[in-house]
Amino acid sequence: MKNLTNKIIKKLTCVLFISTLAFSAWAISLDEAKKQGLVGEMSNGYLGLVVDNAEAKSLVMSVNEKRKSIYMNLARQNKITMEQVTALAGKKAFAKTQSGHFIQNSTGQWVKK
Repeated sequence: MKNLTNKIIKKLTCVLFISTLAFSAWAISLDEAKKQGLVGEMSNGYLGLVVDNAEAKSLVMSVNEKRKSIYMNLARQNKITMEQVTALAGKKAFAKTQSGHFIQNSTGQWVKK
């Protein structure tokens, strides 16, 4: 099981890197949205809306649509559930979140890392 977890973590790292490149058109917007505190990372591996803002909401929807597709492929390839993939992705996203950016805690509140 540990070997499978390590394999998935390596794939998630690669996928997150690739998805960052894939989002190059939004990279500045995503980074700026995080810097402005409009969006944050959630424990389920998806981006969340911290402040109700139409532009940020659109960005969240676009990013999450891409992430969901990636997560579904990882789940299929590794014969695990989406819940397992998103839990690992959430941990990885929290670890990579910069200090001062928002993450959603276990009670659903947005807190700065």
